[in-house]
Amino acid sequence: MSTVTDAELHARFRPLFDEIAAGAVERELHRRLPDKEIAALRDAGFGAVRLPVADGGSGASLRQLFSLLVELAAADPNVPQALRTHFAFTELWLGAGPEDTVARDRLTEVAAGRLVGNAISERGGVARNSATTALRREGDRLLIDGEKFYCTGALYADLIDVVALDPDGHRVTVLVRTDAPGVELVDDWQGFGQKLTASGTTRFSGVEVDPAQVRPAPVDVHVPVRQGFLQLVLLATLAGIARRAAADAAAYVRDRKRNWPYGNADLPKDDPLVQQVVGRVDAAAFTVAATVDAAAASLERAVADPEHGPTAELDVYRAQSTVPQLVLDATSELFEVGGASTVDTARALDRHWRNARTLSVHNPIVYKQQVVGDYVLNGTVPVLSLAPGVAAS
Repeated sequence: MSTVTDAELHARFRPLFDEIAAGAVERELHRRLPDKEIAALRDAGFGAVRLPVADGGSGASLRQLFSLLVELAAADPNVPQALRTHFAFTELWLGAGPEDTVARDRLTEVAAGRLVGNAISERGGVARNSATTALRREGDRLLIDGEKFYCTGALYADLIDVVALDPDGHRVTVLVRTDAPGVELVDDWQGFGQKLTASGTTRFSGVEVDPAQVRPAPVDVHVPVRQGFLQLVLLATLAGIARRAAADAAAYVRDRKRNWPYGNADLPKDDPLVQQVVGRVDAAAFTVAATVDAAAASLERAVADPEHGPTAELDVYRAQSTVPQLVLDATSELFEVGGASTVDTARALDRHWRNARTLSVHNPIVYKQQVVGDYVLNGTVPVLSLAPGVAAS
């Protein structure tokens, strides 16, 4: 149960969100990473918002976290995606038992303001549940070598959770400091959307690791919350995009004096057809935010009651089956509120659709719809694989 109110949380972080929003278009146009903005969030304790107050956090509930992420995404959708794995790992460690001293130590790092990124995926023909990144022994030292891609948020992180093979060929995760000698972080993500998430390459060249930070990695497991959590961060980001698109559409129309000669009013804001477009975009933003909130409430219940886990997973997948298309339609339709000036690059209104399209392909909708259908028809519980790759021959 939360120990802080929604109003208290938003009052604490909204000024930071407003500052982030003020520079979002400039960063988009000039590809400037939001490193200062993320540092400000870190310094304000945003990364520890889910930790109990007694442990150095804000005591926010899961539902409150997702509400904050929607608002943050409306300011700049790159930021919540960059923090996605940080909050996922935090949630995983919060769910560990009191006997898990490694998880406790990692939560202490989170409370101290450390941010956590990931280095899981590899390009090329790597088989599923495998990796070319590997640990090796050199005398008394344990070293890691390899290269990862899609390392979202790693450039902003203090620690990276890396998937590798140990010297015996077992799949493990390793927590590595980003400032350790031999770690190289590269901003080479070339997607046409979510350009500033730092989802590029991370290289490890003889990086020494602490053996205590090596843990077995899950392969294919039934997980009550984790996959749904990761997916819902992306859906919350989409909800924020829709909210900003609706606000931008309304602001554009309110300030506009010119109207088409065949328009239905002297001012666009009084034109019923323009009002209808703005209304549809705004309604889509409301709908996706409400859907995300409902899914977050379901995940929150699963944290308290693991038996609700499969239902919570399915609720997130149901949201995934509908939210992306609503946002894609809304971010395309917003251009109907005006003429050629809507596509002026200085406005960067196209970023909403590009960002939404990029997020929507991270977890293809057709697979989520199939999982929902299989569960409804056959009762098949979702299976999580954290190891994308080539099927074994």
